[in-house]
Amino acid sequence: MSGSVWLPPGSRPDTLPGIPRQRTPSWARPDPVDELAVRLEDFIAAAVHPDEIAALLESDGLSDDQIRQRYGVKNSFALAETLYERVERRYPEPDGPVHDPWRMGLLGCLLRGVVFALPGLAYVLGAPLFTGPGDYGLPAGTVPLLAGALCGWTWNQGLAHRAYAWLGLGDRMAARRALLLGAPAGALLGSLVALAFAGGAARTVVAFAAGQSCYLAAATVLLVMGRERFLLAALAPMAAGAVLSLADPLPEAASLALLLGSLVAVAALALREVAPALKDEAGWMAGLVALLPFGAFGTAPAHLRPAGPRLTGSLPYALFGLGTGVLVLYAALGDGLAGEEPSAVAAPAAVALTLSMGPAEWLLYRFRSDSLAGLRSSGTARDFRRTTALTVVQCLAAYLAVLLALSLAVSALWPHSPVPGDVRLAGLLLLGVVLWTGLLLQSFGAVTGATAVCCAAALAQTLLLVTRTGDPHLAGAAVCGTAAIVQAVLVCALLGRATAHR
Repeated sequence: MSGSVWLPPGSRPDTLPGIPRQRTPSWARPDPVDELAVRLEDFIAAAVHPDEIAALLESDGLSDDQIRQRYGVKNSFALAETLYERVERRYPEPDGPVHDPWRMGLLGCLLRGVVFALPGLAYVLGAPLFTGPGDYGLPAGTVPLLAGALCGWTWNQGLAHRAYAWLGLGDRMAARRALLLGAPAGALLGSLVALAFAGGAARTVVAFAAGQSCYLAAATVLLVMGRERFLLAALAPMAAGAVLSLADPLPEAASLALLLGSLVAVAALALREVAPALKDEAGWMAGLVALLPFGAFGTAPAHLRPAGPRLTGSLPYALFGLGTGVLVLYAALGDGLAGEEPSAVAAPAAVALTLSMGPAEWLLYRFRSDSLAGLRSSGTARDFRRTTALTVVQCLAAYLAVLLALSLAVSALWPHSPVPGDVRLAGLLLLGVVLWTGLLLQSFGAVTGATAVCCAAALAQTLLLVTRTGDPHLAGAAVCGTAAIVQAVLVCALLGRATAHR
């Protein structure tokens, strides 16, 4: 044991033979996938889908062959799924306050609601003009006014959507050109429809209906371009005169002057808003191009024409305006159309619905804002669906509370108007559900379903009134209740998906 160490031939005595290095067995080596997961932990924890991780791996230059050799999986997608499963989800909170594009001030929306309701005071000043025989149990002049109003609501809803579509594309001049041609066309169409339904009505009724059509067209221009304050200022003298005339009727000349003055002011403001389109080099032809779904006639090949919103895309919005307009008119005039004595309860319901459109708009923005916050706070799809459903219920309940309060308040202030009964209030609230859920679906682009439901409800209520089937108030509540249920199902089916909130 104490002898010298044996050395191989040729070796020097001051060197020792090399000791073979022992290899670490494969089972004792660190898992390369775990090492990669540790290195990319922050990115993997914040990923919402394995495809994000696969994109990162491919951007690092890892080929499928390299992945098979190093990590023993088939390709980058298989490795991404493995990494996604091994790392717990941790979504970092953004630095600073989160940007909320849907935050909207309540005052601006309330202002729009007031602007929607103020034109109704024009009928107070114009009442002496409504002479002639009544039709369908309604006061004189009502039929041509309703026909012109429905035509105007339908046309201007579609025109507003088309102008908003151009604004969404960042082309404000194209929106002005579309309004420049579309608004006068709508005013002319509404006037012709009112004339066609005039029957034995006096000429003053037809003239008032023509003025109504012109106002709807001009107001559409101002509202689309965000000039609510200008519109309010133009309507203020007429509204003040109408309020004064409720206590002491004004002379007919003064009433006519207030009506014409407000109409001229609104029309002048609308013309001022679209005036830049008149100075555009392309002129009226460019306006026609902006209004229609194709480029200039034969001036450029199809692939070179500027892409614009499709004309057919505005049709559902126009029909939505028609369907909801018919439902609101039945709520206001259902008694007379059903052959009963017109009641003072119905008119306050229409006023309450009009005033409630301001809070309804704000609650739509509030829903979009809260659903965006729900996307950030929810960890699973089920949690997001629950959060969204709760937000819908809260916003809808708030709107119905506002509508109920407005209905009771207007009924209390309206001359000779009794407190509405349970059936009327139920029908009004169900109609409110239809309108608000329809607007909610419309704001998410699901206008086709909302339009189909509202138009079907309007058609069903029309048939029930024409055939005198059942009590008109119960029939209206049943129709609106059915439509509300269908639209509630559509809301739950659509808005429970996270992809709908992009």
